[in-house]
Amino acid sequence: MNRTIVYEVTKEQTVFRFLQKKGYSDQNLVDLRKDKQGILVEGIPALQKQVVRPGERLTVQLRETDCSTQILPVELPLDIVYEDEDFLVVNKPAGMPVHPSRNNVDNSLGNALMYYFLQQQKPFVYRCINRLDRDTSGLTIVAKHSVSAAILGTMLAEKSAGKNTSMKKGYLAIVRGSVTPPSGTITAPIMRKEEYQPERVVDFTRGEAAVTHYRVVEEKNGYNLVALELETGRTHQIRVHMKYLGYPLIGDSLYNPDMERIQRQALHAASLSFAHPITGKWMEFHAPMPEDMRAVFASSV
Repeated sequence: MNRTIVYEVTKEQTVFRFLQKKGYSDQNLVDLRKDKQGILVEGIPALQKQVVRPGERLTVQLRETDCSTQILPVELPLDIVYEDEDFLVVNKPAGMPVHPSRNNVDNSLGNALMYYFLQQQKPFVYRCINRLDRDTSGLTIVAKHSVSAAILGTMLAEKSAGKNTSMKKGYLAIVRGSVTPPSGTITAPIMRKEEYQPERVVDFTRGEAAVTHYRVVEEKNGYNLVALELETGRTHQIRVHMKYLGYPLIGDSLYNPDMERIQRQALHAASLSFAHPITGKWMEFHAPMPEDMRAVFASSV
């Protein structure tokens, strides 16, 4: 997928340093060196050691012809919340894996997006940035080229480690009972329960730092709708933290197989906000709570 990015230089520095500060990865910079037309300064091909000065225009030309040929294109429902030249935000339904696997070769988000771009006759490498569990619904980011993938990937990695407070990830979850206290912060390290097993547990000795902020937004007939914001991004963080608090998510086959009202964990990635990987503009996205979660309250009257 081709992309031309134009920058206005504001400080004297080398091209290499300029792009590095913009978030280009080492691999991005290596790839650009292979293309004589990959970097232009005032329309003239430039090396990365060249010095650029305030007022000059630096152009990056990405030419990607690779394609994720190992992923089968399949026509599937696809709810695209936002799309530009650099990334997409998709509202993924529950039950759809993010990546294809041995047991899910033709029903993943990857399959759907490969079909979507095939219809446009555009080469596409599938680069999903924030992975959601198969049975978690909601917003996920997919990069459209290697530079946006590198920048967004760094944002997410820093967020997961608690180092990036600019990326915001908001979730909605449903639990049984009245959460007490109704708002607060869970600070409890998380680790894998056993090697090669998917289950995670809180472990204050060996776990990785994990912080979740929560507040109850609705209570109805024995159920609470809880809004959560992640300060870190550990695997199963919300599911583990809410169980640790004493209010596990309903419908969670791994941590709380309470399937009376819903057949999957009642968890929805409802909001995302972050700086655009290329322009720096602040972006905010929202996805309404899906019908199966709304039905929990409607059916409990």
